[in-house]
Amino acid sequence: MSAWIRMIPLEEATGKLKEMYQRVTTPHGTVDNVMRAHSLRPHSMEGHLVLYKNVLHNPDNTLPFWFLEVVASYVSMSNRCDYSLTHHFANARRLINDSARSERVWDALSQARPELAFSGKELALLNYARKLTVDVASMVKADFDAMRAAGCDDGEILEVNQVCAYFNYSNRLLNGLGVTTEGDKIGYYKEPAAS
Repeated sequence: MSAWIRMIPLEEATGKLKEMYQRVTTPHGTVDNVMRAHSLRPHSMEGHLVLYKNVLHNPDNTLPFWFLEVVASYVSMSNRCDYSLTHHFANARRLINDSARSERVWDALSQARPELAFSGKELALLNYARKLTVDVASMVKADFDAMRAAGCDDGEILEVNQVCAYFNYSNRLLNGLGVTTEGDKIGYYKEPAAS
């Protein structure tokens, strides 16, 4: 079972759902369970897709995609969402393309000590994402000021805010419906070519 909720199989999809399944097909040619979980309400799948693509994969973002995937992973780790963490840390590893660095990042995030692998602007943004995820009610302007002092501009802060907000939504969708990675092709990006 890949979810507690009924998910309509691809071969049974008609109308709007069939159209949406075609739109959410991954670069691997599959439809991930995170999208299939919306199959009973295709309109919510459509909203999810638009948000996901614009928050995480939009070429107008200025922060590197590998770092946005790290933020996604840290939020998912903080929420104990194995589904998103499995997919998005696979993406981070592929984009970082350095196994030793990826392991340092994993270890630092696992301990909720990003300072073990990051500094400066990246560390400030990760600290913000963690607090926004686990202690949102205590956010204060000083949190914002710390990011600015570390060299973040408002657009970069907004990018991390949106990745954090999206993954808090997605993590609750996935954990709340018992969605697993069973049958998914893990990660959005292909493995880097061997050097």
